[in-house]
Amino acid sequence: MFKRGWFTISNQFNNFQEKRMKIFGELVKRYWNGNLKNADDLSTLVEEIKKKYDFRDEDTSFIKDHIRIAMGLDPKGKADFTDEMDIVRKSREVGAPIIAKIEGPCEHCDEENCKCKDTCKYEAHIYKRSEGPVIENNKCLSCGECVASCDFGALADKIEFIPIIDLLKDKNTKVFATVAPAIIGQFGEDVSMGQLRTALKLLGFQDMIEVALFADILSIKEAFEFNHLVKEEKDFFLTSCCCPVWFNLTKKHYPQIYEHMSPSISPMIASGRFLKRLYKDAKVVFIAPCIAKKAEIKEPELQGDVDYVINFRELEEIFNALDIKVRELPSDEKDQASFGGRLYARTGGVSFSVKTVVNRLEPRRLVKLKAKKVSGVKSCKEVLDELYAGRDVGANFIEGMGCGGGCVGGPRTNIDVDKATKIVNEFAEDSLIMTPFDNLNVMKILKQMGIGSIEEIVKNEEMIRLLSRS
Repeated sequence: MFKRGWFTISNQFNNFQEKRMKIFGELVKRYWNGNLKNADDLSTLVEEIKKKYDFRDEDTSFIKDHIRIAMGLDPKGKADFTDEMDIVRKSREVGAPIIAKIEGPCEHCDEENCKCKDTCKYEAHIYKRSEGPVIENNKCLSCGECVASCDFGALADKIEFIPIIDLLKDKNTKVFATVAPAIIGQFGEDVSMGQLRTALKLLGFQDMIEVALFADILSIKEAFEFNHLVKEEKDFFLTSCCCPVWFNLTKKHYPQIYEHMSPSISPMIASGRFLKRLYKDAKVVFIAPCIAKKAEIKEPELQGDVDYVINFRELEEIFNALDIKVRELPSDEKDQASFGGRLYARTGGVSFSVKTVVNRLEPRRLVKLKAKKVSGVKSCKEVLDELYAGRDVGANFIEGMGCGGGCVGGPRTNIDVDKATKIVNEFAEDSLIMTPFDNLNVMKILKQMGIGSIEEIVKNEEMIRLLSRS
């Protein structure tokens, strides 16, 4: 697959995704313990990585750039470390773009067998080729498939945890962890949500909140919108909930279809907006199965709603680096979300959840909700092409998710999609709350904000602002 040269002679680049996490783990351990203070400390880490993984001197810039990206910074090629630690300490956000190209590996890659190129060209048609892929950020959906497909570290997404450490150690700052519904089972089938809550509190988080709770609120909002907009058999409605890949694909490439899409924000963004409304000066960190969520929080109309995103693989390495054994911890259980809200983790979950509310709002509705559920960018494009051509897709509620199988199939999950789907279904069924309409936690939050009834979700001006993109 690769041309002759250092790339084939050495094995240090094989399985670099795993090595990259170990580099990140070393950064976490050292910064957490106060052993990473300046450029000299970073240079020492480079030499230790070179020795541990048999890298050569000519690979130094490659390692430096991966250290920078693991700190949430942009790559700088051959430049020496200078003020990186100062930038991280003063950082209030990780800047865009989230996906960066690292110089080196692509120079020796056989273009015809380049997996990252083929992945993106097949799905989204956004890459050009020169010496490696050129990321066209105005077209990129940030699905992360190219990053996950490259085993040699040529493409990488910035990791946002190092700036969070100072916040977690600041006794005057409340930092909430909001977790994607797909998190269940990702750290072991025998690890409960209550144990994850305990682990995150050990890290310094104020609490762990299920984003499925906010999925319940948005299911109610989209049910009202569906009932308002879909009156005849020819009408259709696209959910905007959950997946930024689906949302951006529709907005960027199908503007006529975008007019039929809900203006709702995602449950992740809702979690940040509500928590910051209820707790002044709070910080919110979302824990995700994907890369796209890192890009979503940087969209101009959403900036500041969620402060940072870390993914499941990164969190697993954080636990390892800090010797937090999650399965040995006591469990701090809370039942926060409904059966339907927790199903947002997999394909069809949004449709199911919204339909349960539609049926409660208008049980005798003449035009029933008929859902079309698709996952993977290719399938999302196909259904949007059908709608654009004016063809009947046999549904009036269209749900798309960019990853195969839904969020459980994200590029930064720890277990395979079939196993994850099974665990999600079981966890959802264990909820004491059957539908979003039955979730008393929703009413509790609404009352804290001065809202007295479910109907005000789509009538109250503040609620409309909180739950909408514009």
